[in-house]
Amino acid sequence: MWGVSYWVFPVISALCWLGMLMGLLIHWNVDGKPHYASMDPTQKIAYISDVGAQSLKPLFIAGSCVTTIFLDLSFLSERWLRHNGRLVANTSTFQKVLSGLSMVFAAVGTAGLILLSIFDTLRHPTLHDIFLLLFIAGYVVSAVFICWEYQRLGIHFRQHAILRNSFWLKLVFILVEVVLAIAFGTCNFKNKYDAAAVLEWAIAFVFTFYVLSFFIDLIPAIRTKNNPLTGPTEMEQELGGANNMNLDGATGRNTADSERTLGQNDMRNLNGAKQAPMAAGTNF
Repeated sequence: MWGVSYWVFPVISALCWLGMLMGLLIHWNVDGKPHYASMDPTQKIAYISDVGAQSLKPLFIAGSCVTTIFLDLSFLSERWLRHNGRLVANTSTFQKVLSGLSMVFAAVGTAGLILLSIFDTLRHPTLHDIFLLLFIAGYVVSAVFICWEYQRLGIHFRQHAILRNSFWLKLVFILVEVVLAIAFGTCNFKNKYDAAAVLEWAIAFVFTFYVLSFFIDLIPAIRTKNNPLTGPTEMEQELGGANNMNLDGATGRNTADSERTLGQNDMRNLNGAKQAPMAAGTNF
């Protein structure tokens, strides 16, 4: 059952992101929690971007690129699988529009993360802040649209708990990230840099769980690998057998029953007595 499938994309993305964050954090601690040139004189806790602007900048760039590439592959896979009947299909054009918008804003978030890792806070502070805003806003707005799509899908497919679970996970991500982002911006504005640094790390780690939520979305494709959904919905496929039920609850006649009936219909009833059918070509 657990063969390699599309679910590996979000898993690779999440593990790569988590590994990069842990690498930067451990490096800063093992190195004696140095005060980098990009940090404020009163700042004691380094931002992710402060550590990523130093000797581990190649790790920061590579981790950001791999994370976003595989996350975008998760978005594309989800869209492709729904279109090809491997996941429950969208029931309206509006749902497809929501899915498309989620991918567009995910691309904005992708560009923001890759560019902020390249234009680091030490050498390009203004550009770095702009791309940081694009990264956070892009993925939060993308999550809003995909959450909206899943809410609409859940109305039509109430029997699928996966849609409901994914919706709630993404909704929690949106709410938590928005609250943390507002707190982060407020602390930066009030020059509370240590608190802002802690919040930035928290925002990054929470993002890991959002990436992993796509594992839930893609896992159903395993059981439809060799048996794509043939109907418009899984419900119709599951209830298709009911169409062969008689009014008294008995199942429809099988092939043997049909042949037996046809054989009986070939018998001729003459003066109340059944006669064998006449051979072809017999004259009266």
